[in-house]
Amino acid sequence: MNKSRVEAFSDGVIAIAITIMVLELHTPDSASLDALLSLAPQILSYLLSFIYVGIYWLNHHHLFSMAERVDRSVLLANLNLLFWLSLIPFVTGWIAGHHRDSLPVASYGVVLLMCSVSFLWLKLTLRDAVKDHPLAATAIGNSRKNKWSILLYGMAIASSFWLPLGASLLYVILALLWFIPDRRFSKLLQN
Repeated sequence: MNKSRVEAFSDGVIAIAITIMVLELHTPDSASLDALLSLAPQILSYLLSFIYVGIYWLNHHHLFSMAERVDRSVLLANLNLLFWLSLIPFVTGWIAGHHRDSLPVASYGVVLLMCSVSFLWLKLTLRDAVKDHPLAATAIGNSRKNKWSILLYGMAIASSFWLPLGASLLYVILALLWFIPDRRFSKLLQN
């Protein structure tokens, strides 16, 4: 299958997820600064989730820039990733209203963990799909950063039952880690 259909569908799902998240933001009850500040957990949750979805969109774009065609295994891995990404608006709303409670913080982490596992699966299936192109397969790499993220998400989920705010801080740190661009993709795209 031509990759453009997968990319267009994925872009649509991601755009809808971001739209749902922003529609969940409520305006302040009044025109005061206090009313705006009372929405800080909601706004910060939206910001963090927007960053995560944006990072997945960018990395998804980089991955698919190396493939010309995709097979059934790539389609299934991509659908799995999109499923977990589509749950981000739900857990974002939940953690926004209950950022100090263990279950919403842990649930947010479970969705992020599964997005990371799904992205790793997608990377591995795409690496197999482009194995005839050694440069692309090398650029996809060994997924060390992805594997470390999975471990750290697991640690954050476990710690959310004792330190929900600490777990949330770890989610922020992981988002910042993924903000650092991967030079392998840049080098490949320059060649």
